[in-house]
Amino acid sequence: MTRQRKQYLLRIPQELYDIYEAWAADEFRSVNAQFEAVLMDAASRTGRLRRRPRRDDAAGSDDAG
Repeated sequence: MTRQRKQYLLRIPQELYDIYEAWAADEFRSVNAQFEAVLMDAASRTGRLRRRPRRDDAAGSDDAG
């Protein structure tokens, strides 16, 4: 099942966009993915987001190795 995403127009200063663009390149992400990663991290750190296990983590958790 595909995760649904909300499209949202974001207006930010060019200087801030440039910072995120460089940061995204450092982490081999798109600028959009970098924005999402930073927002998810902030929501998680403040206790507003409970992270769900990744599909590959959940599938491999029962393996006794």
